[in-house]
Amino acid sequence: MSNELRIKNGKVYDPANNIDGEVRDICVKDGRIVDSVSDSATVINAHGNVIMAGGVDIHCHIAGPKVNLARKLQPEDHRLDPHPATEHTRSGTGGVVPSTFATGYRYATLGYTTAFDAAVPPLAARHVLEELHDTPVIDTGYYAVLGNNIFLQQLIKDGRKEELTQAIAWWLNASKAYTTKIVNPGGDEPWKGKKNSNVRDIDEKSDVFEISPRDIIDAFIDVANDLGLPHPPHVHCNNLGHSGNFQTTIETMKTAGDRRLHIAHIQFHSYAGKLGENPLSAGREIVEYVNDHPNISCDVGQVMFGKSTIMTADAPSAHLTQLYTHTKWINADTENESGCGIAPYSYQEHVYTNALQWAIGLEIFLLSKDPWRIVFSTDSPNGASFMSYPKLIKLLMDKSFRDEEISRVNQKAMNKSILRELKREYTLNEIAIITRAGPAKCLGLKNKGHLGVGADADITIYDNQEDKELMFNAPRYVIKSGHVVIADFEFTTDYYGKTIHIQPEFDQSIENSIRPFFDDYYSIRFDNYAVNDHYLHDHEFIPMRKS
Repeated sequence: MSNELRIKNGKVYDPANNIDGEVRDICVKDGRIVDSVSDSATVINAHGNVIMAGGVDIHCHIAGPKVNLARKLQPEDHRLDPHPATEHTRSGTGGVVPSTFATGYRYATLGYTTAFDAAVPPLAARHVLEELHDTPVIDTGYYAVLGNNIFLQQLIKDGRKEELTQAIAWWLNASKAYTTKIVNPGGDEPWKGKKNSNVRDIDEKSDVFEISPRDIIDAFIDVANDLGLPHPPHVHCNNLGHSGNFQTTIETMKTAGDRRLHIAHIQFHSYAGKLGENPLSAGREIVEYVNDHPNISCDVGQVMFGKSTIMTADAPSAHLTQLYTHTKWINADTENESGCGIAPYSYQEHVYTNALQWAIGLEIFLLSKDPWRIVFSTDSPNGASFMSYPKLIKLLMDKSFRDEEISRVNQKAMNKSILRELKREYTLNEIAIITRAGPAKCLGLKNKGHLGVGADADITIYDNQEDKELMFNAPRYVIKSGHVVIADFEFTTDYYGKTIHIQPEFDQSIENSIRPFFDDYYSIRFDNYAVNDHYLHDHEFIPMRKS
């Protein structure tokens, strides 16, 4: 087959290039979008179809020890949902936490071509990179959990700013990560200690290092700016899931000033009310702040009803979930770097809190004035599996369907929400923003999320159906880096993508400070910690932003 491809007669939705439903040709050569191709190019006639760039998932959990623990915890989930082998695909298991093979194939069957795992301790980097390499079709990367790193917290406490910058750059290089992740800053170590405590306020100093969450967040934002990271610190705020936590979320965003910051799964941090009582919605307050501050981006973390799996480096939050649900669970310590909590969970329509969570996420989407910065996610599998994305798109695009769903859920919760009042229906152009162009822009991926010349040839072609859940559930064609992976709804090849990471420069003398810490506190030798380049396989590193 020619390495040239022409897609003709389809309606193109490419908001990054101001194309909103125009009929035009898309030309591909050597895995990139180009101006034109020769007459010998393979032709796809997309008459009556919708053409978008491949989807970009900015926040999911698809690889590493935490994911494997979740898989082992739920064998019954896999028995009920096998992923059979075909001529062009390998077998796997599905469920809320699918196997590597099933993960890649199922993302592709939704039209997604890129996904970033949102929380990996660097100690697990080798494992994660091997699993991501084992995940077919999609390009992948991950964020390094560094906010509760003991060595880095000590540097923050001591005010050693330059050493902190160099140490974070070293850790990002050593682990082949994409950016820094901060989870429940300052809370993990107190909880792992004898007091089994946590931090509840952004200015509360932990009893381990006597620094506050705000101190940690502020320091990491400075480092990200100094290094020019393409994506700012990806922050999981304190007090996840607690009534009244929206105040913490707003204070976290205020900490950034006019600097870049990304808030993860913001729905879980948008609750009003009093601690210990049923939550109320603070979706409007949260969205108003984000709307007014162009330096802030977020992903929603939408809850969808049905099975999920709580999977988080916020160990205290996972423990609290288990106390309420009395389900099986796992909690683990990653030495010197993080905690980890896993528990099966089911969101139920008749439960007040679950129904309100569902409504708050939709409120945030529908009140957003800038869909480039309030982007699509379910925090898969925490809010729901990524396989629920088509139904979520329909909820955003179809007001009558949304009203039907509202009528089925806990009405007490709906009476505490403004969701019924919101008439907005997303357009196809806006869907292309929140699922493709927006997350790519937030991530600093200049070759993703659009169909302009020079972009990666990651392309999805959908039948333009009235039922948007059906439409986005099964693309007619998926093209990954110029390779036709799905044609007429069937896989045609078993393609593997690349790992995306960064390589910030650092002063190698910082190793003289880090090495003794490893000798004293780690069970792995310093010389064996950094990940060798051969673990990356096919990869691409993204340059730092220019100051």
